Amino acid sequence: MIHSLFLINASGDIFLEKHWKSVVSRSVCDYFFEAQERASEAENVPPVIPTPHHYLLSVYRHKIFFVAVIQIIISFAQDYFGVCSELMIKDNVVVVYEVLEEMLDNGFPLATESNILKELIKPPTILRTVVNTITGSTNVGDQLPTGQLSVVPWRRTGVKYTNNEAYFDVIEEIDAIIDKSGSTITAEIQGVIDACVKLTGMPDLTLSFMNPRLLDDVSFHPCVRFKRWESERILSFIPPDGNFRLLSYHVSAQNLVAIPVYVKHNISFRDSSSLGRFEITVGPKQTMGKTVEGVMVTSQMPKGVLNMTLTPSQGTHIFDPVTKLLSWDVGKINPQKLPSLKGSVSLQAGASKPDENPTINLQFKIQQLAISGLKVNRLDMYGEKYKPFKGIKYMTKAGKFQVRT
Repeated sequence: MIHSLFLINASGDIFLEKHWKSVVSRSVCDYFFEAQERASEAENVPPVIPTPHHYLLSVYRHKIFFVAVIQIIISFAQDYFGVCSELMIKDNVVVVYEVLEEMLDNGFPLATESNILKELIKPPTILRTVVNTITGSTNVGDQLPTGQLSVVPWRRTGVKYTNNEAYFDVIEEIDAIIDKSGSTITAEIQGVIDACVKLTGMPDLTLSFMNPRLLDDVSFHPCVRFKRWESERILSFIPPDGNFRLLSYHVSAQNLVAIPVYVKHNISFRDSSSLGRFEITVGPKQTMGKTVEGVMVTSQMPKGVLNMTLTPSQGTHIFDPVTKLLSWDVGKINPQKLPSLKGSVSLQAGASKPDENPTINLQFKIQQLAISGLKVNRLDMYGEKYKPFKGIKYMTKAGKFQVRT
């Protein structure tokens, strides 16, 4: 589905924008501008540009770029088959076609809720596959889903569970550009709250936050009562059955975005020498005492670099002399002994000093921390008498996190 549309003129100015499902920041167009710089002519800009959260579709007409921000949904394949792979899709090609027929009506979105689709088209099992082969039947359900006939079409009726549980994951992805002095040029957070709700009957849930004003550009699941959110900043909803995305949000105010890691760097090339120096150190900055793990550092070195002789204090590193890509798998950061990568850079004979130093890209994740400071206050249930198991998890990870040297 299309989230936003941007119109960009030949000078690179966004002179018109329109948003539908949610407000997408103009910064998403940076990916388009990068692709435009790499293209020799305007007509050569790739029509499809991937970004961490969306895909950009660009069309060039009358000296204007029409850039649409879309999100491709593949979650139905994971819900039905456990994994989304070419082999799994080929093995269940009939079911895939049946599900796509129900999801779209003449190209328009129709039924996208997982639990409704599972009533329309039964998920494949070994027993069901054997029965269908013998009897010649299909996975198509015999009746219209019960939820389609109610005021809550996203939830089927008659749901029963032995163990009633509701779990919510607050996942935030930080995009940032840091200059060579360590100052933040741009920083924003893309956040989502994913839910796994398995509750009997027709429960009515409320989810409140300690600091709801942090949430900006919020996009809700249709189950959320928007009027109550506007007046009280409380999420009130009858949840779908199973896994779903409750909301997505965007935090772009510079003063609200904390930078969780820092990079000390010393990268230099000499004019009269074929050698250069490369030193980087990675450390935690604003992590509330949480461990930074899964750290991966990559850097695209200049074309004139022939080889690199480096020694890491921890982890493993690889330099590809063909693509000139340096990768350093750091792992966890120990604040008492910060990881570092030091060594020399060999330039090609006769090559001039590179015009600019390489950019450092980071990947990392921090468990049990929402870097925006968002915190769930309480989760309450009404309409049912049992007491469910409840849980909240937080995670922060890097999106497009760059450090300029």
